Amino acid sequence: MLASTNLSDADLLKRLVSRVSHERCSTAEVLSDLGEVDARKLYLPAGYTSMCAYCIEELRYSESSALKRIQAARLAREFPRVLAAVADGRLHLTAVGLLAPHLTPGNLDELIAAATHKGTAEIATLLRQRFAPPVLQMFAATPSSPGPEHSLKNAATEADERRLSAQITVAPPVASAPLVAPDDDWVTLPVRFRRSKLAYAQALVSHKLPSGDVSVVMDRALDTLICKEEKQKFAATDKPGWARNSGRNKRCVPAHVRRDVWKRDEGRCTFVGDSGHRCGATKFLEFDHVRPVARGGEATVDGMRLRCRAHNQYEAERVFGAEFMRKKREGARRAHNVTRFRDDVITGLRALGIGVTEAKRVVERVGTFQTLEETMHAALKLLGPRNGRMLLSRT
Repeated sequence: MLASTNLSDADLLKRLVSRVSHERCSTAEVLSDLGEVDARKLYLPAGYTSMCAYCIEELRYSESSALKRIQAARLAREFPRVLAAVADGRLHLTAVGLLAPHLTPGNLDELIAAATHKGTAEIATLLRQRFAPPVLQMFAATPSSPGPEHSLKNAATEADERRLSAQITVAPPVASAPLVAPDDDWVTLPVRFRRSKLAYAQALVSHKLPSGDVSVVMDRALDTLICKEEKQKFAATDKPGWARNSGRNKRCVPAHVRRDVWKRDEGRCTFVGDSGHRCGATKFLEFDHVRPVARGGEATVDGMRLRCRAHNQYEAERVFGAEFMRKKREGARRAHNVTRFRDDVITGLRALGIGVTEAKRVVERVGTFQTLEETMHAALKLLGPRNGRMLLSRT
């Protein structure tokens, strides 16, 4: 590589412009590849629970750089002309992030043209003028609003959002307190909570904590929450009872099995990618049968493992096929909608004066419909012309 010190001023500037141009083209190519990897979910067999985790841990992007590129890559798959705008320097990645929530097939060319070669502040002003309500909320300068950069997270998946929210800079609990020791994990967060609940909690612990220090109160509250959730998640206890048989339900995982599996797997996903990388996910963990129940798997310590939701689904698709699992998920969603509709219709009929027994009987006879309105109409029709007209006249 030719050293910059050996170049004349004109040649140095010329080479810089050329390299920046190549950098933009390379960025567009990277976005195209990221979008394809994301669409194929190739991060799963590599041992990562999400595209964001893959970009941060495998590609070594920072959190903000990963989010910017993932958002731009997903947007470019929907609107390929965004890649051309990035490649020729009309839009930078921050501009893409700001435009992303507002782009539609109808305004794509117009907004790209309006934002061409503009800085972040200029684009923010442009969007504020055209989309006042959402943009004003996005860039509101309040203590709880992190500013324009926060909008870049909009395109990240919900799982990525929750994952990144836990990565907080270490800081002392009180601004006036001395710096904490390196092994201290106290953090300072801009949180909101109900004043009435805080006051009640301070009153309950007033004998043990007369000062009512908010940090200590919240720390104790987290201890209680963690204890409760550990019991529910993997039956954590200091005094385990006798191991009980789960009965005929092979999908039910006994408490002692959950405890042992959680301890053995260290509370994180056990999926190992082709390169030997183990998934580091500690969120959305599920107890997974090593051998599927449909093929004779049993809920024993050796027969169970921890998998994050993404790798659990990925493994199921590898065993049973992607199309089969897609139909299973669609069926589960339909069943959920049916249950929700039935409950809502029963509530509606009860509000109209129908007894609970009669309401349940009608709903059982109605069957399933695509929407709540159709289900309610069928239920009223089943009540008979007279009762149906009377009830409809009340609404």
